[in-house]
Amino acid sequence: MSAAFNPVVGSLVWVEDPEVTWIDGEVVEVKGNEIKVLCTSGKTVVVKTSNVYPKDAEAPQCGVDDMTKLAYLHEPGVLQNLKSRYDMNEIYTYTGNILIAVNPFRRLPHLYDSHMMAQYKGAAFGELSPHPFAVADAAYRLMINEGISQSILVSGESGAGKTESTKLLMRYLAYMGGRAVAEGRTVEQQVLESNPVLEAFGNAKTVRNNNSSRFGKFVEIQFDQSGRISGAAIRTYLLERSRVCQVSDPERNYHCFYMLCAAPPEDIQRFKLDNPRTFHYLNQSNCYELDGVDDSKEYSATRRAMDIVGISSDEQDGIFRVVAAVLHLGNIEFTKGKEVDSSVPKDDKSWFHLRTAAELLIRRIKISLFFFFFFFRCDVKALEDSLCKRVIVTRDETITKWLDPVSAVTSRDALAKIVYSRLFDWYASLPCLEWTVLAVYLLVDKINSSIGQDPDSKSLIGVLDIYGFESFKTNSFEQFCINLTNEKLQQHFNQHVFKMEQEEYTKEEINWSYIEFVDNQDVLDLIEKKPGGIIALLDEACMFPRSTHETFAQKLYQTFKNHKRFSKPKLARSDFTICHYAGDVTYQTELFLDKNKDYVVAEHQSLLSASKCSFVSSLFPPLAEESSKTSKFSSIGSRFKQQLQALLETLSSTEPHYIRCVKPNNLLKPAIFENTNVLQQLRCGGVMEAIRISCAGYPTRKLFDEFVDRFSILAPEVLDRSSDEITACKRLLEKAGLEGYQIGKTKIFLRAGQMAELDARRSEVLGRSASIIQRKVRSYLARRSFFLIRRSAIQIQAACRGQLTRQVYENMRREASSLRIQSNLRMFLARKAYKDLCSSAVCIQTGMRGMAARNELRFRRQTRAAIIIQSQCRKYLARLHYLKLKKAAITTQCAWRGKVARKELRNLKMAARETGALQAAKNKLEKQVEELTWRLQLEKRMRVDMEEAKNQENAKLQSALQEMQIQFKETKTMLTKEIEVAKKESEKVPVIQEVPVVDHVMLEKLTSENEKLKALVSSLEKKIDETEKKFEETSKISEERLKQAMEAESKIVQLKTDMHRLEEKFSDMESENQILRHQTLLKTPVKKISEYLSAPETQGLENGHLVNGENRSNEPQSNTPVKKLGTEPDSKLRRSHIEHQHENVDALINCVTKNIGFSHGKPVAAFTIYRCLLHWKSFEAERTNVFDRLIQMIGSEIENEDSNDHMAYWLSNTSTLLFLLQRSLKAGGASGATPHKKPPTATSLFGRMTMGFRSSPSSSNLAAAAALAVVRQVEAKYPALLFKQQLAAYVEKIYGIIRDNLKKELSSFLSLCIQAPRTSKGGVLRSGRSFGKDSPSTHWQSIIDSLNTLLSTLKQNFVPPVLVQKIFTQTFSYINVQLFNSLLLRRECCTFSNGEYVKAGLAELELWCCQAKDEYAGSSWDELKHIRQAVGFLVIHQKYRISYDEITNDLCPILSVQQLYRICTLYWDDNYNTRSVSPQVISSMRVLMTEDSNDAASNSFLLDDNSSIPFSVDDLSNSLQEKDFMDVKPAEELTENPAFQFLHEV
Repeated sequence: MSAAFNPVVGSLVWVEDPEVTWIDGEVVEVKGNEIKVLCTSGKTVVVKTSNVYPKDAEAPQCGVDDMTKLAYLHEPGVLQNLKSRYDMNEIYTYTGNILIAVNPFRRLPHLYDSHMMAQYKGAAFGELSPHPFAVADAAYRLMINEGISQSILVSGESGAGKTESTKLLMRYLAYMGGRAVAEGRTVEQQVLESNPVLEAFGNAKTVRNNNSSRFGKFVEIQFDQSGRISGAAIRTYLLERSRVCQVSDPERNYHCFYMLCAAPPEDIQRFKLDNPRTFHYLNQSNCYELDGVDDSKEYSATRRAMDIVGISSDEQDGIFRVVAAVLHLGNIEFTKGKEVDSSVPKDDKSWFHLRTAAELLIRRIKISLFFFFFFFRCDVKALEDSLCKRVIVTRDETITKWLDPVSAVTSRDALAKIVYSRLFDWYASLPCLEWTVLAVYLLVDKINSSIGQDPDSKSLIGVLDIYGFESFKTNSFEQFCINLTNEKLQQHFNQHVFKMEQEEYTKEEINWSYIEFVDNQDVLDLIEKKPGGIIALLDEACMFPRSTHETFAQKLYQTFKNHKRFSKPKLARSDFTICHYAGDVTYQTELFLDKNKDYVVAEHQSLLSASKCSFVSSLFPPLAEESSKTSKFSSIGSRFKQQLQALLETLSSTEPHYIRCVKPNNLLKPAIFENTNVLQQLRCGGVMEAIRISCAGYPTRKLFDEFVDRFSILAPEVLDRSSDEITACKRLLEKAGLEGYQIGKTKIFLRAGQMAELDARRSEVLGRSASIIQRKVRSYLARRSFFLIRRSAIQIQAACRGQLTRQVYENMRREASSLRIQSNLRMFLARKAYKDLCSSAVCIQTGMRGMAARNELRFRRQTRAAIIIQSQCRKYLARLHYLKLKKAAITTQCAWRGKVARKELRNLKMAARETGALQAAKNKLEKQVEELTWRLQLEKRMRVDMEEAKNQENAKLQSALQEMQIQFKETKTMLTKEIEVAKKESEKVPVIQEVPVVDHVMLEKLTSENEKLKALVSSLEKKIDETEKKFEETSKISEERLKQAMEAESKIVQLKTDMHRLEEKFSDMESENQILRHQTLLKTPVKKISEYLSAPETQGLENGHLVNGENRSNEPQSNTPVKKLGTEPDSKLRRSHIEHQHENVDALINCVTKNIGFSHGKPVAAFTIYRCLLHWKSFEAERTNVFDRLIQMIGSEIENEDSNDHMAYWLSNTSTLLFLLQRSLKAGGASGATPHKKPPTATSLFGRMTMGFRSSPSSSNLAAAAALAVVRQVEAKYPALLFKQQLAAYVEKIYGIIRDNLKKELSSFLSLCIQAPRTSKGGVLRSGRSFGKDSPSTHWQSIIDSLNTLLSTLKQNFVPPVLVQKIFTQTFSYINVQLFNSLLLRRECCTFSNGEYVKAGLAELELWCCQAKDEYAGSSWDELKHIRQAVGFLVIHQKYRISYDEITNDLCPILSVQQLYRICTLYWDDNYNTRSVSPQVISSMRVLMTEDSNDAASNSFLLDDNSSIPFSVDDLSNSLQEKDFMDVKPAEELTENPAFQFLHEV
């Protein structure tokens, strides 16, 4: 791969390092062929120029998804690219059409869900991020489009993830070619479920992998002409049978043994199993369990997978009995017997296992299957003899030979291996020599027969899961065969890669000659050539009884001593080394001969073939008589070579695709990338060989614009007069003086080393430019320094002069200041002395004047107090005298009035005794009778009387309260007046200078009277409070009585209503009873009677449906209804009437199928249909066909789904008609009242008042009445309700058609809008022409035009705004999903310039939303939140300064951690070379992702498009108003028809 590379000082190179394989550094010194490199690790090394590789300084930090885009295609470049992507959880990388998969050793479920499969479905190869789904989709598309069978080869070493990759491929192919379920299981389901079954019996834990496949597998998935899976077949290769008997620590045997030991207790007891530690075939290793694996659950899962695959429960039982028998065979140990060189079971334990094995086969179940005795059909003695004896057949006699204990153990292991291998062959269907006739019961062939193969299928996709190249410390026959397989596949791979190179050159139309590449045919001849190949020599050695591995090795040494690919290791007697394409491998020949022999011991063959069980006898069929007497030899190597040749023939007939799986470390832990290990696997996987082939031709390929952008600095003048990129590239290469390059149609092809030479020249130019820039910068810095020094000197001089001047000025200021301070101080002292004298004089004067004023004030206060005391005393004496006189007068009056009243009372009592007793009794009885009579009459006027009584009582209480308040006020005023009079009189009386005399008696009387008055006032206040309480209680009682009266009134109304219902039901029952009597009495045929009676029951037919009669009770009842209705003219009249009604329905349908337009913004067709159905009373009909005809008409009208105008017209009509039905229809019996009877009229005053309130007119009621004249509520029957549901379904369907049409129209533009058009770095050439051809806003403008067109169409057809909002909201959500998912799946979209491009397009969409207004756009702009935040993040310049919290809380709060991590790792800046977020932020995101790595939902970074219906009938009903239909006019075509004159009515 290395070519001529002349590094210079400053060049970035890769040098070899013993620790990390390759390390980068910078050249610091060049001495001839040796250079000194300063590595990034800090150490300095001296290497030769031939041992270094150039490093691309402009390579993106996150790597490239296709390594053919690398500027330098060599080992360190490939290794660094894989490591960079692995650090960002990008485990898949392309190398051309080869996919390299690095095992992450963690679950990444979000990469493999159904949504991800949908993204890769139909996507061009390389358009999205590398993925196994892309490889599978490319294979599927090639098969469908070109009709060529495809194959996908998955290879890698143990633990690299081959099996998981194969599962993903099969899962995607099942997703693409799935079909409906047939008989409970589909082909793809059975193919997928065959994996766990094969893994259980063919996978085991090895040092490198916990689930290593110890066999090769080729799955053929067959397809029919339509691309559906029609059949499948599974083929396996080279099971490692030696593992059954020999296991190395810390490996495990096959999984099925441990699963069976963890089976349910009943199975363990039946098979007499125990802990795995007790079995010899399992306890050779200390590893019995796997982390995170439950063998009992795996056992159940394997059983379920067998059910799905098609293996019956009896067959499953037999399979696990064979596995149990193998375990028991392994525990049989042997010791020396009585005879010489004989052997017998060692102890009781060995006899127990021998008997147990026999018992498992002796006991027979009902169907005689799979028990050991009938499995082998032998007893313990026969089994013992087959293990301990051999029968030698000669010409004359048969000799029985005993086996020593060692040979018996070998015989036991041979039996166990052959039984297990035949069992797996029953599952694996190896196309072996003499056993090919056993295809009926072979295990994998059982799966193949269950799945079913399609003999008519002409195309298939094969998935090959094969072991990778192996090289261990000890390499035996298995590694020899595995490496032979990889050599053959590598040759096929090299041919394919070279073919792809040739196709690339041919497509680009460049001149090229035949390119020689390294071929490994000499290695293949060394191994498999006849008669002198290694396999042929091995077969020859196996056929000689006395041959040993040493004689075999010596034969190899002699034969291939001069072969350049073969060598003998030093100090080795029987080892040999082969130089494979991936490196040298040393093989140990000790077990080559034994492992190459594949023959069944004659005793074992006869024992097993004699079984009466068809299952066992089919595994060991009887051989020919001459071959059954001896052990027939069969070479595994030769057979394997034949299988391999057949596989290559199959692969050669298909178009191959390659997946190379890589294991990043041997610890099987995530986030560890070992360079040495990965590089060795890349070499073993042939990736480096493919790079060598590529380097043999033109390894560096650059697009014209990229080449000009990178190397235009070498010759800037080529852009002066150039009009296109091709001419610029040619002139640039001519200036550089390169030879051997090629100019293609879209790319420029450079030979190996030419890219490094151009980069070296570019570095020189950049170095010279840097020197010029440095010279100019130094000159600028010196000049700037001089100017700064000169300016500083001038400033210092000016500062010194200024300082001296300031000092002189300061002295002058100080002298002037001292004079001013002295004068001011003297002035201050003089002023202070004067002010002290003045203030002292003023204080003395103020004190004297204040004392005189206070004396005068004290005298005046004393005089005034004396006057007030005298006036109060005189007032009190006068008032006391007055009160005394008043009290005496009142006492006298009361005594006289009491005397007169008592006298009159005595007179009345005397008169009452004589004549009043009888009269009072009479009056009392009369009053009681009258009261009872009036109570009955006044019951209805109770409310009015209660109101009047309440009002009167309130009025009385209020009047009494007012009177008492008036009296209280009058008393107070009288007291106030008396006090004022007393004051005036006291003022008039002259002041007498004498001592007042107090009358204590009068004072006490006045005090008592005052207390009485106070008591009177308090009593009055108490009475007032009591009166108010009584008033409140009375008010409460009156309110309760009013409520009771209202409830009684409502109950009376309800009872009367119920009574009317019962009367109606009774009348209906009487009419039905009368009809039944007529039917019974009349002797006419029943059919005629029923026909005649249908008329009085239904009142007649209208428009093909039955209508209930409203005036049935008003029609006179005829004594002979049958005779009345049974006449022939009436029947003819009815038939003509029905025909006339059908004609009306036809006229309506013919009218509305035309586009009859709109009236006042409402569809005329919907309004006309509603008026006709309302008039015909179709909603109330029990049976009708009108609704069916309308539904058929709507369905036929919307068949043309491509016309949005037509769809919008019918969306407007159907939604409007649905609104009218929603407002009109109510389920029958829902109101609870009879529609034909009016509610009873209220007779009481309260009832009349209530009805009056309800019927009082208002503006709102008038509007509602007007609207109800158009939209009326009716009780709907079942046909009407069904029609409403069907109409709602059509509204949703039409809505979905319009929405999907818009999405389909926009999808072509969205794929162009996510990526900005390419432009050259030079931008516009100096001639004025640009390399970029597309206008950035063209595609976004197409989207705006599509939105405007649909919005205009919807407005013209008056579609309800709520539906318009939902259409655009879901459309914008679709735009958000498509743009955001494309951004996350395509690295070239996550750039700074692309973010600016998409942001400009989103601004156009925002402007459209503003222009469309909220009435139609709604929340459409909010639906773009994901792409808006992602694009906003892309166009931030200093991302490395942003913390994780700022990203999640401020910049991108709606995006998940997985989405942010994807954007941050894919980001690269093609304009300003800005960096992405800091490594700390990336590590924080990775930690958060690891915590939820098992949750597929939380790890999925792609969005799903929501295609549900986002509105309900209620939403549509709330968006319209009934009053909007008051002015709508029906169809003019129908108004001219006499049968539709009702349309003129309001």
